[in-house]
Amino acid sequence: MSEQQPEGPDRDRDGTFDEFDQIVAEESDRDPDLAVIEAGSRTLRAQAGPPTGDPVPARPEDPEVAKALLEVEQELSTRWGETKLDPSVSRIEALMDVLGQPQRAYPTIHVTGTNGKTSTARMIEALLNAFELRTGRYTSPHVQSVTERISLDGAPISAERFIETYHDIKPYVEMVDASEDFRLSFFEVLTGMAYAAFADAPVDAAVIEVGMGGTWDATNVIDASVAVITPISLDHTDRLGSTPGEIAQEKGGVIKQDATVILAQQPVDAAQVLLKRAVEVDATVAREGMEFGVVSREVAVGGQMLTLRGMGGEYDNIFLPLYGAHMAHNAAVALAAVEAFFGVGGQQARELDADTVRQAFASVTSPGRMEVVRRSPTVILDAAHNPAGAQVTAEAVTEAFGFSRLIGVVAASEGKDVKGVFEAFEPIFAEVVVTENTSHRAMGADELAAIAVEVFGPDRVQVEPRLDDALEAAVTLAEEEAEYGGAGVLVTGSVITVGEARLLFKRG
Repeated sequence: MSEQQPEGPDRDRDGTFDEFDQIVAEESDRDPDLAVIEAGSRTLRAQAGPPTGDPVPARPEDPEVAKALLEVEQELSTRWGETKLDPSVSRIEALMDVLGQPQRAYPTIHVTGTNGKTSTARMIEALLNAFELRTGRYTSPHVQSVTERISLDGAPISAERFIETYHDIKPYVEMVDASEDFRLSFFEVLTGMAYAAFADAPVDAAVIEVGMGGTWDATNVIDASVAVITPISLDHTDRLGSTPGEIAQEKGGVIKQDATVILAQQPVDAAQVLLKRAVEVDATVAREGMEFGVVSREVAVGGQMLTLRGMGGEYDNIFLPLYGAHMAHNAAVALAAVEAFFGVGGQQARELDADTVRQAFASVTSPGRMEVVRRSPTVILDAAHNPAGAQVTAEAVTEAFGFSRLIGVVAASEGKDVKGVFEAFEPIFAEVVVTENTSHRAMGADELAAIAVEVFGPDRVQVEPRLDDALEAAVTLAEEEAEYGGAGVLVTGSVITVGEARLLFKRG
């Protein structure tokens, strides 16, 4: 590995490395989109200390296992990145064929949409676990470790199992590579690993989140009995379409013959497309606000209290340890999906056991989604990366915390509607610190600052090219608030930004 020192702001004034730089240098061969660089500063004043019961795995402590995992990640990084969309499932179908169709060894719930997919998938998983089913969950992207993407019974698979699964399917991956015009992509290989791991476990049910879109997504080689469509809005418009209706055309591809479709509240044009697709394949549709929904919700300490109406009846006194109206709606969608999976509201006119439902929702976590990682000042991490996501996050922060002064830390990816994100946050941010994450797709801090100035004006924008410096600056600005406990920091803009900030605050 090269010993060359980085240039520019990554060097101390005397030309030496600090700890942050050394960790980055040690990890420089890793693709930052595969596993967030484990860089942190022990001198970071905002550091919150090690987490307790963190659902996000740390790097393996065993150096041999850590080395083996890094080697797997490096091999995966030589493949197409997951943001490169090829409108074909031929390669993943070929891989499933040579693996013996592992994705057909268990029933599945398929989750697509624009925002809320991962949180909804986690809630579905918690409900299935509470009803004593062994589950597999496949979600993307990851917050800190690539192993998060493949979970068994609510926990990411171990690094050892991840490595073993990769090497188990590697010969078959190479067979497909040799027979196709293009090699399997990073996301296709991970999808194959997930389906194989779930069959090997074995699981009773799998919850599968699409990577992008639906019709041509690598996950779409399953025939899910339940298709879940979370709210659709504009994102990945260069690949999926420029209107919600066009995007819904792609996402509707997960709706299969005779399935049950759980439809969150949608823009009118998106709903029309999805309902038409359901009619074409004789799918049964359950619509939020009609067949199921949120009856009531109240802010509570550490989350909210809900009454949900499912397809089988009403469930009250549900504590959800997540903030925001959008999370309540995700909970309603998840409950309806599990009811549909068990046949409730259809051939079985009954409710799920209410106490089990309450137990499940009370156990839900969603790292990097309205996640509090520090107090005094309060620091919140949220992976909002498009205007619709930013809007619901802004509403959730206002409702749950009521800060008298809120500082934003934003680092985003190229190609995103950053101005729309800033406009959603402008009413609640006193000031914003713009920065960069380590992804090769990160928008430069200066470019981001120019857009921020258009929205906030120059006096409310601060530029810090390094994320650790940006967090330090934001905490300092928040602490300038005279009223004790009235200030906060919101770190947002992308999953990668949130993952890196999480490492800095919790040290994984």
